[in-house]
Amino acid sequence: QVQLVESGGGLVTAGGSLRLSCAASGRTSSVYVMGWFRQASGKGREFVAALTWSVIGTRYTDSVKGRFTISRDNAKNTVYLQMNSLKPEDTAVYYCAATDYSSGYIPRQRSEYGYWGQGTQVTVSS
Repeated sequence: QVQLVESGGGLVTAGGSLRLSCAASGRTSSVYVMGWFRQASGKGREFVAALTWSVIGTRYTDSVKGRFTISRDNAKNTVYLQMNSLKPEDTAVYYCAATDYSSGYIPRQRSEYGYWGQGTQVTVSS
């Protein structure tokens, strides 16, 4: 089992920045991909960004490319999401997710991730 704990959410004005953190514990050696999803009020949970744990590979959804950066600190078993140039439409609960299935690619589907954090609220005011 892998446990995930997010932190770093908050309220920011449009154009501002936030950095989210996701600390993993438990069987972290089994993790293949870690990433972030978000869910706005009344909408489904959507893929934001993810990376492979052992090899440097990343994937982003188009709407955050050039604004968000995902990175990791292997020694701390932590993944970060640096969010710059935030927009009101980025407002959502952000969830950290992980999978231990070595598929050979970075999945975008929620169903392909077996471990989830509790979520952290990000609110961007206009």
